[in-house]
Amino acid sequence: MKTVLSKLDAAKINLDANTDYMVKKITEICEKIGPRAPGSKEEFAAQQSMGEDLKKWSDNVSFEEFIVHRQAFMGFIPFTVAMAIIATILYFNYPLVAFLLTVLGFIPLVLEFLMYRRFIDPLFKGHTSHNLIATRKPTGETKKRIIFVGHSDSQYEWILNYKLGGTGMKLFLIPAVVGLIACCAASLIKHLTIGLHGANSEAQANFFFIVGIVLCVFIVPYIGFLFFQSYTKSVPGANDNLSGCLSVMSVLKLMDEADVRFGNTEVRVILSGSEEAGLRGAKAYAKAHENELKEIETIVVACDTMRDLKDMAVYDRDLSGTLKHDKQVKALVKQAALNCGFDIPYASIYLGACDAAAFTQKGIKATGFAAMDPTPPRYYHTRLDTPEMLVPEALKAGAEILLETAFLYDAEGLK
Repeated sequence: MKTVLSKLDAAKINLDANTDYMVKKITEICEKIGPRAPGSKEEFAAQQSMGEDLKKWSDNVSFEEFIVHRQAFMGFIPFTVAMAIIATILYFNYPLVAFLLTVLGFIPLVLEFLMYRRFIDPLFKGHTSHNLIATRKPTGETKKRIIFVGHSDSQYEWILNYKLGGTGMKLFLIPAVVGLIACCAASLIKHLTIGLHGANSEAQANFFFIVGIVLCVFIVPYIGFLFFQSYTKSVPGANDNLSGCLSVMSVLKLMDEADVRFGNTEVRVILSGSEEAGLRGAKAYAKAHENELKEIETIVVACDTMRDLKDMAVYDRDLSGTLKHDKQVKALVKQAALNCGFDIPYASIYLGACDAAAFTQKGIKATGFAAMDPTPPRYYHTRLDTPEMLVPEALKAGAEILLETAFLYDAEGLK
């Protein structure tokens, strides 16, 4: 670690011992607390457990409450599926109605799942969720700040991924989306072509009838989409995202063990709640602290699943590819990784998002950092995400790179 070792005796940074700690802590939380649905008592219990450790290395540890409507994020699925199936049936005789129903089906899918907006949240029960904030202050005046974020909740199980794997899951999801788009387009074209004035010929009528038969085939993936995820059973989440939580916690732990405080750089760790429900914890924090985070230079690095080293990357684009993260922060993390011996690429999240998106949306310099196979792997959001699936080498690399990022930012700032 080029920058760290220029400031510290290498003996003070014991990455191997820290990796053992991370594995043990993740295992302890999974075994004693279990799955941590967004806004659940288990989510809070895990945060409290990690908070007790953070108190040893931080000047201040606090909790902030917010309300999450945890079922809203995936709550569009039954509605969208119903609109798709009904629209397919009505396509034959009422194409305009079919078109309107597909549009209705798309709205919550796009706004909730793709754009992470609180569109249908008020229709679902609210639960109290928490963000945990730990701060290590500098020795002098705080002139800049670096925040590391990891989310402490775990997702409701993706049944299709568990049963079929990432590729098999896509064989249902992609046709379902394609079918909805096709039904929308075909219904509009049929209405504009023959819905108003009738078919010009028998061949034209037969063509649209055949299109309707093809649209009926998509009813199979629509029904499969209904079983996309469980609404009652959450998963252990050892990798997603206790691995990220322990990686960001390690920055404060290793700094404390080495008796290091920066002169004018504050280091903050946030263990967010309800990321799996649409980045709700990060959004709540960014909104509540927007002015504070803009008073002095503040950057954010959100760490998610830290397991698949071959897929380790800094996130360039986020929020289903619609949001571009800060160029300087991305370069900082990439350089920190290079200092640690990892030449990692930039990557994009084309379906989904990480907590960094909530900060970038507020104009706060941020990026995401993770090591996860984007296929996705079969452990992702399933009961298979247990401590046995941890990869200690990836945990070690994550902690090392994040620590280097903190030191590099303190020493050189943003370029």
